[in-house]
Amino acid sequence: MSDSCLFCRIVRGEIPARIVREDDHTVAFRDIDPKAPTHVLVIPRVHVASLGEARDAELVGRVMLAAAQIAESEGLTEGGYRTVINTGADAGQTVHHLHVHLLGGRKLNWPPG
Repeated sequence: MSDSCLFCRIVRGEIPARIVREDDHTVAFRDIDPKAPTHVLVIPRVHVASLGEARDAELVGRVMLAAAQIAESEGLTEGGYRTVINTGADAGQTVHHLHVHLLGGRKLNWPPG
């Protein structure tokens, strides 16, 4: 883990977050600036700066499956939901710790912007 990474600090419990789900490999919490009625961030417990730096397919799969399980528990599966991974500054990644945005609870437009 990184000492200065915001999401690593959430994993360690140094910064409070509204935790939705956690297991041995992932932590999920509500986004502090939601873009949809449901906006959850799903992260690996270990520090991986971005999808571009990820090398562990099993870990990436665990993060994605956790997002799907949360979508089901949040009641999003019938209407649908979106998962987004921003990689790099031009894509809008502001926290350099791999994270999946889980968005739902309203009609989501395409393209996203």
